[in-house]
Amino acid sequence: MEQRLVKSLLKSTAYPEPTSTVALLQTHVSYLFLTDSFVYKVKKPVDFGFLNFSTLDRRLFYCEEEVRLNSRLCPEIYLGVVAVREAVNEAAFFGDGKLVDYAVKMKRLPEERMLSRLLAENRVTATDLQRIGRTVAEFHLKADHNSEIDNYGSIEAIRRNWEENFQQVAANPELNLTESDLAMLRAWASDFLLRQQPLFARRVAGGFIRDCDGDLHADNICLTERICIFDCIEFNERFRYSDTAADIAFLLMDLDFHQKAPLAEAFLHEYIQVTGDREVVQLLDFYKVYRAVVRGKVESFRLHDPSCSAEERQAAKERASRYFRLARGYLLRQHLPPSLIITCGLMGSGKSTIATELAFELGLAIASSDLVRKELAALPPTAHERLEYAEGIYTPAYNQATYEKLLAQAETALRRGQSIIIDATFRRQTDRTRFRQLAERLQVPFYIIQTGCPEQLVKERLEARQQNPAEVSDGRWELFYRQQAEFVPPTAAEGRYIFIDTSTSIGDNLGVIRRFLGVLDHVA
Repeated sequence: MEQRLVKSLLKSTAYPEPTSTVALLQTHVSYLFLTDSFVYKVKKPVDFGFLNFSTLDRRLFYCEEEVRLNSRLCPEIYLGVVAVREAVNEAAFFGDGKLVDYAVKMKRLPEERMLSRLLAENRVTATDLQRIGRTVAEFHLKADHNSEIDNYGSIEAIRRNWEENFQQVAANPELNLTESDLAMLRAWASDFLLRQQPLFARRVAGGFIRDCDGDLHADNICLTERICIFDCIEFNERFRYSDTAADIAFLLMDLDFHQKAPLAEAFLHEYIQVTGDREVVQLLDFYKVYRAVVRGKVESFRLHDPSCSAEERQAAKERASRYFRLARGYLLRQHLPPSLIITCGLMGSGKSTIATELAFELGLAIASSDLVRKELAALPPTAHERLEYAEGIYTPAYNQATYEKLLAQAETALRRGQSIIIDATFRRQTDRTRFRQLAERLQVPFYIIQTGCPEQLVKERLEARQQNPAEVSDGRWELFYRQQAEFVPPTAAEGRYIFIDTSTSIGDNLGVIRRFLGVLDHVA
């Protein structure tokens, strides 16, 4: 659709019903026009090989398919296909002018109830994920399956999808995915397919290859009174005809991407309870890697979309890079046994950034002293009181209670066979010793990561925090030297220990830490 017509559809006069506003969102394949009560979705005339909307007839067909298929999980939202027509050198969704295009018309869902937004606002509960798990499970149990659909569960069909992804990613030199990373992912997938042929054959024989959703992630789920899952794959049957494990792996990967992995357990438990499919867990990592690569690839398509701004392209590039990091991380984390890792460093030294990014890459559980401390005080995470040093929730009694809770969380994770990183200052050797003793008692590796940087950078970071309403930490520059005076640096005698200068690249620092943990940047 020409840009002049896109602009004309941003006018309220282009719509058959009154609306006070019109907003435009776009993906790599669609324009979405949001009015007060409805969404009109126009497909872009693009051809990516696996998706072809290049002709008007194709766009009409796939608009009709979108309405038909999404009526399975969100029937009350999809209202039908409407025409886009010329109207005095502009365009409108009504009238008898020349046919320009087609659009899917939908009721507008409440944005404040979208799962992706709720995750960002930390307002999603285990009960929410149980509801989603039951909805998806019941959908899968009823989804079509037959001999034609079964063909898409073959090794050959699965390998084709993987190879297509790798080829399209390799063709884009702008992405932060190295040749060695790509080779590692390709070799791992090929090896898994070879070793697990009996498992894939059982999935076909067991009826687990179904007409699925194909695009099951947080952006496409709305937590209304009835769970609404929308925007399934309509443009290519081989992406929708899949193992049910591939379908749920998309959402599980997305929860990992949003660093909400604990919520995945509630979803998966409910899903297995309803379907009885306990074997699904053997395939989840395989398909989570696949889904992360798919999302990285899809984000990369925006890099060459002329309708996207420079800022949108940069944001897409960063998201693509993060998805590829996650895909690689699923492989690398297999080489880290259950371990206890603690940070150690002064306020503003970068320990939380290191802890968060390391947890993301290696799938570690993470527990933060800032969050635990405020939970103990029944305070919102972003509540701040400008108290003097060691006052309020920073008294010795609160410090002790905070580390007790962190110690309990560490033991819980380790007993479940999960590595965990404890994000805290650990300025006292006695606190570090208690965590080392826990690791010794449970016979797991123990690591200390100390962070530091020049004081000027610490000051800049702490001052910047004061302007961030989402900041959890209460660290302030005027408290820095008081904390520094109490800080007892760790020594090699306390266990495996490394110092990280956080004034250098986060990517380089994470590489150093992975090697320190014995996690190699390749899979043998």
